[in-house]
Amino acid sequence: MAAGGAKPPYTRAMADPEIRKIIHVDMDAFYASVEQRDDPALRGRPVAVGGRQRGVVMAASYEARTFGVRSAMPSATAKRLCAELVFLKPRFDVYKEVSRQIREIFLDYTPLVEPLSLDEAYLDVTTNLKGMPLASEIAREIRARILERTGLTASAGISYNKFLAKLASDHRKPNGQTVIPPEKGPAFVESLPVARFHGVGPATEARMKRLGIHTGADLKAQSLEFLKQSFGKSGAYYHAIARGHDERRVVPDRPRKSVGSETTFMQDLGRPAEIEQGVVAVLDDVWSYCARTGMVGRTVTVKIKYADFQIVTRSRTLDQPVASREALERTSLDLVRTIFPLEKRVRLLGVSLSNLDRPGGQPAAPQMTLEL
Repeated sequence: MAAGGAKPPYTRAMADPEIRKIIHVDMDAFYASVEQRDDPALRGRPVAVGGRQRGVVMAASYEARTFGVRSAMPSATAKRLCAELVFLKPRFDVYKEVSRQIREIFLDYTPLVEPLSLDEAYLDVTTNLKGMPLASEIAREIRARILERTGLTASAGISYNKFLAKLASDHRKPNGQTVIPPEKGPAFVESLPVARFHGVGPATEARMKRLGIHTGADLKAQSLEFLKQSFGKSGAYYHAIARGHDERRVVPDRPRKSVGSETTFMQDLGRPAEIEQGVVAVLDDVWSYCARTGMVGRTVTVKIKYADFQIVTRSRTLDQPVASREALERTSLDLVRTIFPLEKRVRLLGVSLSNLDRPGGQPAAPQMTLEL
């Protein structure tokens, strides 16, 4: 017992070395907030980052969200929901620089930082560089430093595993934080709809609902065998998280596995020559990364989105790595030509290169910024 009979904080964590302290930091409406920060005229206005004419919303300010505007929503739909919506082109160079500044702050507290995207990351602070006993105080200090350095707000979730920390970070957005201690984890999960669970996308949510699984409590009521039968390899994961369990570790600096680029065209493409020109244009970004980093890859994938939003992909894994831009272009064109003759017009094309490695067998360089 501590002085005065009070229990010290994180008693269970100190007694059980397997109880970890995980923080999930999530920037609030990151891209849109950066734009509002840099242009005072945008503050308080509904803002969307993305393509106005042909693309999708990449980020929406909280003012825009009150109208129902969300990320991944077609831009035309967003404009119908909010006539005053201001569309802005993304400035990834700026976002990456801000992300780098945020990462520097994280690394002052722990080397165990796992980026998920430009605007969010997991931190394992079970043992931290500051010697601070409370993960909630670390999160509060990190958020204050982010605000001071970047002028942007962040939300945080603190718990004993990654799954619950991510759930917690959404609980008091924007500019808030939530702690889910071990004794409250299972009950917290039971009360939530399965759509809130990381790893449960729209298709899985729909399948769960057809099976009568609407909440964490419903999920917990299912046997491991039933979930494996219904959801394959993911069944064991769903069985665990329904009970507040998640053994995944925070893994810093994951090697980058692929690089890709895509573009949505202002007008749908209907002629083979246009399609080929579009592929050649989009692969320049991919090869630029390879040339800059010295990376090579063996699997080329071309993505095609038709005017009716149907998506198809074509991939080829080569015996030897793609060692030149000419080789990447040749393989990409061979792949896209498999959709000729065109049955319908094309609105988006993408090219990606995966199975990345370095010549000589050296592993891929770790991601040093919070990549998309």
